[in-house]
Amino acid sequence: MRVFIDTSAFFAILDADDINHKKGKIIWQHLISEGLTLICSNYILVESFALIQHRLGTEAVRVFQDDIVPLIGIEWIDEAVHMAGVSAALVADKRNLSLVDCISFIVMRRLGIKDVFAFDRHFAEAGFNSIDESLC
Repeated sequence: MRVFIDTSAFFAILDADDINHKKGKIIWQHLISEGLTLICSNYILVESFALIQHRLGTEAVRVFQDDIVPLIGIEWIDEAVHMAGVSAALVADKRNLSLVDCISFIVMRRLGIKDVFAFDRHFAEAGFNSIDESLC
């Protein structure tokens, strides 16, 4: 089974003060122990790096880069996917639906991934299955 991972999950794992930290740790440990294929895009990495650096500092970024990123398969976004994501974001016309979210949906659909580790309601709204700690 392949699972896409969103910035919201990465942040929850790393920030002990995040409302989803406890759930995130349980889910993360389950995904790792089950040996599932974990995937994100390079756009998720950029977004996560910026958020973690801004809110938690460079030591947390170092932990993210050294301990988490090596466990994830990276889908590198090309110009065609980028432009498809821009188009999707503009067509959706929702102020809080990000380009990164739209790119994530495209990547997941292209790879046939239905399950996501995220604390972002947009994935469920787009028809994806959010991994819940009750499944672990």
